[in-house]
Amino acid sequence: MQDRYGGLVMIYGTLMSSFIALLIAVPVSFGIALFLTELSPNWLKRPLGIAIELLAAVPSIVYGMWGLLVFGPILSTYVQQPLQSAFGNVPVIGQLFQGPPVGLGLLSAGIILAIMVIPFIASVMRDVFEVTPPMLKESAYGLGATTWEVVYKVVLPYTKTGVVGGIMLGLGRALGETMAVTFVIGNMNQLESLSLFEAANSITSALANEFAEAGEGLHQASLIYLGLILFFITFVVLTLSKLLLMRLKRNEGARS
Repeated sequence: MQDRYGGLVMIYGTLMSSFIALLIAVPVSFGIALFLTELSPNWLKRPLGIAIELLAAVPSIVYGMWGLLVFGPILSTYVQQPLQSAFGNVPVIGQLFQGPPVGLGLLSAGIILAIMVIPFIASVMRDVFEVTPPMLKESAYGLGATTWEVVYKVVLPYTKTGVVGGIMLGLGRALGETMAVTFVIGNMNQLESLSLFEAANSITSALANEFAEAGEGLHQASLIYLGLILFFITFVVLTLSKLLLMRLKRNEGARS
């Protein structure tokens, strides 16, 4: 045993899987919130809203087992292999789709995380969209605006602080997720390429897998240090989000 430890792979896996999750979850959550507040018939709003919120109550280990046993093979057959066939030989883009398409890795972890954070972001977006004064929307419709123009020019400017808060809530959930990511990310401590199909690791997965068996000394200390790095990343994200929210409020005050 050489007692040589590094955290770059875990940090990269944590940030990349969370970025993929937000890249998928934010547009989907926005579409869900838009449908529930502006387009859905009244009889469907409450059942659909409750169904989406119930997804947040599903234990993370269930998402992880489903991702490993059901979603992984589907992703491998119908997403990873076609992407590799289509873009594998493209000079730059092809690097993102290298590696064995086995259904595990960063892409799989990011998609599972996206499914997990969608209920949080969508619920917050729906709630803040509903607080928009009806008079503002009715005035815009009366002037001939379309539904998308009402959302883009009236609802979003009025609720952007809450929307950013919902996105940051989802980001915090993605950064701290453990069990679901452990099942599907591959738990590989070597970063051989920047491919989305490559097996990787995250800080939370490394702590869950290794801490119980870590011997006293440098190994255990390195895992504790990884936990400190995760705390620092979360602290920086929350600080930046708070500063962004303060800036949005200050700009709104300046315009008014």
